[in-house]
Amino acid sequence: MEYFGYFSSILIGVALGLVGGGGSILTVPVLVYIFNMDAVAATVYSIFIVGVTSAVGSVGYFRKGLIHLKTVLVFGIPSIVGMFPTRVYLVPAIPDHVFSIGTYVVTKHVLLMLLFAVLMIAASSAMIKKATAINGNATSTGCFNYPLIIIQGYAVGVITGLIAAGGGFMIIPALVFMLKLPMKEAIGTSLFIIAGNSILGFFSSASHISIHWSFLFTIAALALAGIFIGMR
Repeated sequence: MEYFGYFSSILIGVALGLVGGGGSILTVPVLVYIFNMDAVAATVYSIFIVGVTSAVGSVGYFRKGLIHLKTVLVFGIPSIVGMFPTRVYLVPAIPDHVFSIGTYVVTKHVLLMLLFAVLMIAASSAMIKKATAINGNATSTGCFNYPLIIIQGYAVGVITGLIAAGGGFMIIPALVFMLKLPMKEAIGTSLFIIAGNSILGFFSSASHISIHWSFLFTIAALALAGIFIGMR
């Protein structure tokens, strides 16, 4: 199982490099179900792994001019505004025992994984329905609907803070369908936004848990190898 977990860590990077999102959708389950980590600790590890991997991946896109800097600012700043207080105040405030259904107790661990699962189902459903509309050869950027982009950026930040999902599965559809960015530019821009959100989220919450640094760096290194495969 441990070797399978390390192999899966490579797939985390492949997903990020290939489609500009989806890293956390793999990272959290790998850490929780294969490496038997607590969900809260897994979210902290996840945002570091996804953040570092996305940061490295975004460098290649930046060199090719495939990061839309105006979108980074309009979308990214509200994301940070939503993520930081969620990670610092909301997550630690969730009690260990949230509520009970009969004899079954819904713990903080279970609640976070339930939220994660619901979000995965909703995101995958939305992406499948819209998949046929994606045009990878789009060349023009649509008009900025600032209120809608700011609201969606804030929502991505809250999700990043709550369950350590970088939000790429929300960012990519917004960039492609709302702003009409070409797919490769949307991927590069998404990676840049995810990197900023995730790294800031990690340093704002790392003090709440004990970090196994050698394990964390190992998973991050494997994910980094994966992102070069995905980008290629």
